[in-house]
Amino acid sequence: MTSNPSVLVLGGRGRFGQAAVRAFAQAGWHVLAQVRPGATGPAVPGVRWLALAPDDTAALAAAAEGASVVVQALSPPYVHSAWRVQVPQLTDAAIRISRALGATLMLPASVYNFGAAMPRRLREDTPQAAATVKGRLRIASERQIREATLDGGMKAVVIRAGDFFGSGTGSWFDQVMAKGLAQGRFTYPGALDVPTAWAYLPDLARTFVEVAARRDRLPAFETLHFTGHTLTGQDWVAALTELAWEEGWLPAGGSLRIGTFPWPLIRLGGLVVPTWQALSEMAYLWRTPHGLANERLVALLGAEPHTPLLAAARSAADGLGLTARRGAGPAALPGQA
Repeated sequence: MTSNPSVLVLGGRGRFGQAAVRAFAQAGWHVLAQVRPGATGPAVPGVRWLALAPDDTAALAAAAEGASVVVQALSPPYVHSAWRVQVPQLTDAAIRISRALGATLMLPASVYNFGAAMPRRLREDTPQAAATVKGRLRIASERQIREATLDGGMKAVVIRAGDFFGSGTGSWFDQVMAKGLAQGRFTYPGALDVPTAWAYLPDLARTFVEVAARRDRLPAFETLHFTGHTLTGQDWVAALTELAWEEGWLPAGGSLRIGTFPWPLIRLGGLVVPTWQALSEMAYLWRTPHGLANERLVALLGAEPHTPLLAAARSAADGLGLTARRGAGPAALPGQA
C-alpha cells in the first residue's frame, strides 16, 4: 500500500499558510506545518505542527523527512525595511530545505512584478518591469528560485495570483471593503470601473494541491497563472449588495453607501508611517486594469478551481464573523506565522 504523500508548509499559521494546510490535509496529504519556535497550532487531522525556525535547515529536514513538496507561505511584515532584509532570507531558507529534502518548492506570487505599465491581460511571458520596492524584490526572489533549480537539486513552481480574500484576515477585502458591510457601507480603494485580479484563497490553495499532484509533468522550473476573479468595484458592489439583502443589513432593494479610500492622506502619512509608505507605493494597482491569463494552468489541470463570487464573498464574510451563518465557511486556523 502506498502511503499518503507529505508536504511541508513554511508559515503554516499565516494567511496563505492556513489555507494551504487545510487544503492539503483535506486532500489526504500528510501535512507538516512549520511555525515559529514556541508556537503551535490547533489539532487538525493529518497535520503535524513543527515549531522550528525556517532557517534551521537541519532540524526541519529531519522533522519533515519524506516530504516531497515544500510550500513557501512565509511573508515578512508589509514595510519596505522588513521586505528588503527578509524576502531574500526567507527565499534562501525555502530553497535550502527544498534541496535538503529533494522536494518541489511551490511559491504563491503576485502581480507586483509587472509594474504600473502592465497590460490588461497578464501571461507567464509578459515582460516584468516593476519599479516598486516590493515588485523588484518579488522578481529577484523568483529569479533566485529559478537559478536554484538549474543543477537538478530541486524543482520549483511559481503560481501567480491576485489580491487575496477569504480564509482569514489581512487583506483589502476584510480591512477596508467589508469593514462597514453590516452597517450598509462599502469602501473601495479605486475607481469602480477598473478590473483587477482577485484570488479566493480556498480556490488558490486547492490549485496548489492539484498542481502538486501533477508536478512530475512539469519542467524543473515552471510559472503558472491563477485567474481567480477579475472584478471591478461595480462587480463587488453587486455581490455584496445581494449579501447585504440576505443578511438584513439593507432593506430589500436598498443600496450600499459607497465610500472612497483616502489615498491623499495615506501618501502624506507615508512620510512618517512606514506601513502607509509601502501601501501608497502599490496604489497604481487600483488604477491599472489587469487580470491573469490561466491557459497554461488549465492545460495542466483541465479546469481551475473556482467558487462563484457571491458564494466566495459569503464564505469570506462568514469567516470574519459578519453573517448569521458565522462559522459556515472554512474553519480558521488562528494566529499568524
